[in-house]
Parts: sequence; C-alpha cells; structure tokens
Amino acid sequence: MDARTLSNGTLWLSPPTVRDIDDITACCQEPSVGQWTTMPVPYIRADAEKFVYDMVTPGWAARSPTWALRLAADAPVIGMIGLGPIDSRREDAAAEIGFWLSRAVRGRGLMTQAVHLVCAAGFHRDFLALARIEWRAIVGNHPSAAVARRAGFHYEGLLRGGCLQRGTRRDSWIASRLHTDPAAPATDWPANV
Repeated sequence: MDARTLSNGTLWLSPPTVRDIDDITACCQEPSVGQWTTMPVPYIRADAEKFVYDMVTPGWAARSPTWALRLAADAPVIGMIGLGPIDSRREDAAAEIGFWLSRAVRGRGLMTQAVHLVCAAGFHRDFLALARIEWRAIVGNHPSAAVARRAGFHYEGLLRGGCLQRGTRRDSWIASRLHTDPAAPATDWPANV
C-alpha cells in the first residue's frame, strides 16, 4: 500500500520519517503519553528509531498505516495516529485506531480532526475499504474517550484486562465506528466515560 498524506487545510497527516525521530522522542517524554499508551517508559531515542524503522514502513506495506500530525506540511510532529490490526486471525475489514497528541496543542480539536481524516481514508474503497474501526483506551483516559465520542464512535463496553500495558493487564473501554455510521458526535456514551 502506498503511503498517503491527509490534510484538511488546518492539519497535515504524513508518514513519520527519520527526520522526525527527535520530535517523536521529545513528545513521548510527556508523562501523559506513557500513562495512557503501551509504549516504553522511559521513552528514549532508540525507541523512536525502532518505531520509525520497524513499525512505520512495514506497517504501510501490511495495511497498517501510521501518520504523524503536523500543523503545516513540513512542520514538526505534534502527535501520532494510526490504524492497526485487531487480531491477525480475523478478516482485514476491521482495524483499531490509536493516537496520542502533544500536551502543547491539546484542547484545539486537532485530534478529533485527525480521527475524522483517518476514518474517512480507512473507510474509502480505494484505500483500506474497512467496514469497522475500533477504538480502545485504558479506563480513565477521558480525553481519548472524548475524541472518540466527537468523531462518531459508539461506546460498546468495558474489556476486563483488555489492554496489556508494559506487563500489566489493565481494563479498557471499547467503541467502534462502522463505515455506515455518520461522522457526527455519538450520543450513546455513559456519563462516566
């Protein structure tokens, strides 16, 4: 699959490259990034190198695209978003979305915009032609849940021990968006999520 850049004129999503390694490393020093993801803590430059070399390029080849978020086409990385396989034994018409965003640019609706761009690409018949995109987050990650809700994902429940974070099983929330769902905010979420 060929790498693609996505943009809405405010936000640019492009595959991260070697020149982004230092920016990725810097962003991943923020405690909240490690708190809610499965990435290594502490996160060092070698982790960013491994991510770019061992996950990004092979991921695009295997229908598992990753994009760096930028405020302009050649601007520094401010976040990351990608679609990955849910389970290698299942059909490939479903994927899981994952994302993180630098604290410096939170609260501006950028990640919601990015999720809309990635879902539109993922559902497009000339790209991945997905039927379903799942979102999962460790219980308590309310900012991520707010993004998923605003991006039209419908809450499906709690997965007990559903996330393995650095050797520890953590409960996680799950939601999904089908290719037939509108991109409007979902209203079926519990008040405490």
